[in-house]
Amino acid sequence: MFHFALRMAAHRIASLLAVACAVLGGAALITATGVLAESGLRSQLPPGRLGGADVVIAADQEFHVAGDLPIALPERASVPAGLTARLAKLPGVTLAVGDLGFPAAVTDAHGRLLPAAAGQDPAAAGHGWSSTKLLAGARIEGEAPATPAEVAVAATTGLSVGDRVRITANGRTVTAYQVTALVHAPEAGVYFTDTRATELSGRARETTADAGGETAPNTVTDTDTDATAAERAASTAGPAAVTRTTTARTAVPPRTGTVDLIGLRASPGAAGRVAAEVREAVAGTGLKVLTGADRGTAVAPGAGSARSLLVLLSGSLAGIVLLITGFVTAGALGVAIAGQRRDLALMRAVGATPRQIRRLAAAQSTAVAAVALVPGIALGYLLADRFRTLLVHRDVLPAQLPLTLSPFPALATALLLIAAVRTAARCAAWRTSRMPATEAVAESRSEPRTPSRPRTVAGLLLIAASCALSVTPLLQRTAIGASATSIAGIVAAIGLALTGPALVRAAGEAVVRRLRPGVSAPTWLALSNVRAYAQRVTGVVSPLAMAVVFVLTYTLAQTTVLAATSDDTRTGTLGQYRLSAPALGGLPTDTLSAVRRLPGVRAAAPVGTTTVVWPYRMFDDTETESAAALILTPAARDVLDPGVTRGGLAGLTGATVAVSSEVAGPRDAGLGARIKLFLGDGAPVEAKVVAVYDRGLGFGPLVLSHDLAAGHTTSGLDQSVLVRTDGTATAERGLTALAAARPGLALSDTAPEAGADPPPEVWVNLAVIVVLLGYLLLSIANRLVAATAQRRTEIAALRLVGTTPRQILAMMRREAGVIAAAALVSGAALSAVPLALLGEGFLSRPWPAGPAWLLPAAAVTVVVTAYVTTELPTRSALRVPPAEAVRAP
Repeated sequence: MFHFALRMAAHRIASLLAVACAVLGGAALITATGVLAESGLRSQLPPGRLGGADVVIAADQEFHVAGDLPIALPERASVPAGLTARLAKLPGVTLAVGDLGFPAAVTDAHGRLLPAAAGQDPAAAGHGWSSTKLLAGARIEGEAPATPAEVAVAATTGLSVGDRVRITANGRTVTAYQVTALVHAPEAGVYFTDTRATELSGRARETTADAGGETAPNTVTDTDTDATAAERAASTAGPAAVTRTTTARTAVPPRTGTVDLIGLRASPGAAGRVAAEVREAVAGTGLKVLTGADRGTAVAPGAGSARSLLVLLSGSLAGIVLLITGFVTAGALGVAIAGQRRDLALMRAVGATPRQIRRLAAAQSTAVAAVALVPGIALGYLLADRFRTLLVHRDVLPAQLPLTLSPFPALATALLLIAAVRTAARCAAWRTSRMPATEAVAESRSEPRTPSRPRTVAGLLLIAASCALSVTPLLQRTAIGASATSIAGIVAAIGLALTGPALVRAAGEAVVRRLRPGVSAPTWLALSNVRAYAQRVTGVVSPLAMAVVFVLTYTLAQTTVLAATSDDTRTGTLGQYRLSAPALGGLPTDTLSAVRRLPGVRAAAPVGTTTVVWPYRMFDDTETESAAALILTPAARDVLDPGVTRGGLAGLTGATVAVSSEVAGPRDAGLGARIKLFLGDGAPVEAKVVAVYDRGLGFGPLVLSHDLAAGHTTSGLDQSVLVRTDGTATAERGLTALAAARPGLALSDTAPEAGADPPPEVWVNLAVIVVLLGYLLLSIANRLVAATAQRRTEIAALRLVGTTPRQILAMMRREAGVIAAAALVSGAALSAVPLALLGEGFLSRPWPAGPAWLLPAAAVTVVVTAYVTTELPTRSALRVPPAEAVRAP
C-alpha cells in the first residue's frame, strides 16, 4: 500500500505541494514553540561569579504548586548565616563562604559613575571579600581590603590600585574609600571587608554591629530564629502551611543574620559526597543544594522569572499555532484529496474497499509530510534562536540565558503533525471512500449538490460559540480577557470553513437568479462556477478570511489593551516627574527628603514594583497565580490616582493591600477582606484589603503597602520617586539640578512621548503576527495555485467549445475578485462582534484602538494574493493545447 501511495503521489506532485508547504511551515512554528517551552523548563544560566564553588546552598526561588508548574520567585530569599559555620565542619569541605549581595556603585574622583561589570546586577554588586574565593580563576592585583575604608573593584572599571573613589552602597554614599585591589574575573563586583559588607547590607545583628573586630558572615552561629528562615520553611509547604500573619515593620528586620547563599569548595574528588552530606544536613529547611550547571540559578533570582516567561510565552503561542497549523494543513489536504477524487473513485470501481481508500490517502499524505518535516524542523530551531535574540534585544530575557536544544521538540513535532496529517487525510477521503463505486466515479468531476448538513450545523455552532466567547472582555478587563478576542475570531473562521459551502452556494444561487440577460459571458461563467463549486470556492475563501480575521483581531486586541493601559496610567498619574537610579541598584535613602525640600514640589512618594503569588478559591478549587504588584506608601494618594472606588490609599500602612476591582470580586477580596499572599521572596503574609480601585490595567491587580514589602525585595531600596510639582520652571530646574548633582540619578517625564518606543511585549506580539501571517499567506498561495492548476481539464473543455483565452482569463479574474470580496466581507464580519465588544469592555466605545491603515492593508494583501495566485497558473494552463490537457490524467 505504501509503495503504491508513493507512486500515486509522484504523479500528483502539484496537488500535494500545498500539503508540503503547510507541513513545512507548521513544523517550523511548532518546533520553535517547543524549543522555547523546553528552554523555559530546562535552560540554566552559566555559574558566573559562583564558578569557583563546587556546591551552592540557596533558598528555593520557586513556589511549588501541587499538580502544576512551579512559579518563579524573583526577589532574593535569604539563608541563615549561622549555617555557614556548620557546613564548614563537614568532611571534605575546604572552604565555606556566606555570600552577601547588596546595591553598590562606584564613582571616580571626577564624579563619573563607573559602569558595572558585564553580567553584574547593580542591585547586588556589593560583596564581602570572602566572596572572591567563589570566583573561578580570578586574578587579584593588589591587596585585600583590611579596613572599612578600603575596597576592591572589578578591573573593568579602569581604576588603579591606590585610587580614591566614592561608593554608593545600599542607598548610602561614602567618599573616603581607597582601592586596594583589582579583581580580574567575569561578573566581578565591588568587594568590602566582610564586616563592612555585613554592615552595609543591613544584615548585622544589633548586638555586634558596632564590634571593632572583623567578623565574617559565616561566623554567625545562631540560626533559624530569623523571620525569613521561618517564612521560607512555611512557603515551601504551600498555601496550607500559612499559619501566621506578617504585620508592619518588626523590631528585627527580616534579613538580619542572613546571607544570600553559601558557597562550598570541596577537596578533589569529594564534591559529590559533600553535596550528599549537605542535602542531608539541610533536609526539611526548604533550602536547595546546587551543583554543576544548576549553580547558575543561584546567581540571579530574576533568571527564574525569565524561564517562567518562556514557558508562559510558549504556552500562549501554542494554542494559536496549533489552531492555525491544523486549519491550514487540513485545508491543504482537502484541496489535494479533491484533486485525486477521480483516481480514488476509479479504485473504488475496481474493487478497493473504503478502508483501503482511506489508508491510501493517509499513506501518500504521510509520505509528503515526512519529506517536508525535515527542513521544517530545522527551520524551527533557527526560528527559535532568532526569537530569543529578539527577546534579549528587547530586554525581556537575560543575554546569558541560552536555549536548550534537544531532539524532544523535533520528535514531538513529528508525532503531532504526522498524526494530524493522517487524520485529516482520512477525513478528506471519507466521503469518496464511502460512496458506491458508480456514484463516486460520476461525482469525481463535480461536487455534491447538497452541502453536508452536519458540517453546516457544526460551523454555525462554532460561529455562535465565538460570539459567546467574545463577551469575555465585558466581564474581565484584563490582558487574559482581551486574548479571548483573537481566539473568538479564529474559532469563527473555522466555523466559516465548515458552513462555507452552504453559504456560498446560497449566495451564488441568489446572485445568478438576479443576473441581467445582457451580462458578459466571463461574468456569467464565474458566478456559475461559484454556485456549482461552492466547496472548492470555500476552500479558498476560508483561509483568506482567516488571515483577515487573524490580522484584525490579534493586532487590534494588542493595540486596544495597550491604549487602555496607557489611558489608565496617563489619567491616574498625577505626578509629572519620576526620579530613579537603575545604575545604583535603587534610590539613595535621602533622595525622597531632598526632593520634598525643593521649591515648587507639592508632593513626592516612593513607588516600587514586585511580584507576589496569590492563591485563591475559584469554584471550590484553589487557583494559584503570579501577579505584578506596586509598592506604595499612604503618600502615594497625592501622586497617583488608581481610581479608588472603595476605601482609600491612606490606609496603606502595615499589612495592608489595595486590590483592582477586576479581581476583587472573583477572588472574594473586597474591602475589609483578609487575603493570603506569598511575597516575591516566598514569605507568606496575610493582609487586609483597604482599597479597591478601577484602573487595574494601568496599575496592576494589586498594590502592597511599603511596610508589608519592606525586607522582602532583593535590593531593599525604593526603585523610584514620583514627584508632583506646581508646574513652574523653578520646580523643573530644581529637580534637574538635583539629578545632575548626584551621579546615577535619572529624571524622566511621566507624560507619554510622541513616537516613544512601544513596550517589549508589543514587539514580541508583532513578531508573532508577522511570522504567523507569513505562514498563512504562503499556505494560502499554494492552495490557490494547486486549486487553479487542478482546473486544467475544465479550462481545456471551455476552449474546445469556443471560449477564447481572453474570456477564460477574464472569467478567472472575476472569480478571483469574488473570492477576494467574499474573504474580506466575511473576515470583517466575523471580526466585527469580537472587536466591538473588546472596544466596549476596554475603552467604553464599540470600536477598538489601532492603526487605521490595518484594514486597507489587509484588503490589498488579500486582493493581490487572490489575483496573482490565480493569474499565473491560469496562464500556465492556457499554454497547454486543449486536446493534450483533456487527455492528461
